[in-house]
Amino acid sequence: MNLEELVQQTVEGMGYELVDFECSPRARLLRVFIDIARGITVDDCAEVSGQLQRVFEVENVDYDRLEVSSPGLDRALKKAADFVRFAGRQAQVKMRVAIDGQRNFSGEILNLENDVVRLRTEGGEVALPLADMDRARLVPVFD
Repeated sequence: MNLEELVQQTVEGMGYELVDFECSPRARLLRVFIDIARGITVDDCAEVSGQLQRVFEVENVDYDRLEVSSPGLDRALKKAADFVRFAGRQAQVKMRVAIDGQRNFSGEILNLENDVVRLRTEGGEVALPLADMDRARLVPVFD
């Protein structure tokens, strides 16, 4: 089992969703972003951090620093399920491959079908294949 799978298994076993995982080999830094429907608290981060530290000790994972946090208001959209869950919300998407000469898109997530995200932009609807996305993030909403 690789490190990301170990983290995912641990986090999901505690009832949280693993949103993102970053590993910086040079800095020996592990960053874990978690979420849950009710939202993440500092206590959630501390609980997950403690559990991961125990698991890493048992599994002999060598690291210097572990950071556990919420995905934030500008949450990364990584999985197909993220686009389904956040349909109706605004997102910014950067593509690896240009579509009609454009790589950056901003608009409302309409739906996901056959691994293609439909986004309503100022210029109309666009179809963005998940496989060609470089990164996608929610646009923060301040009430």
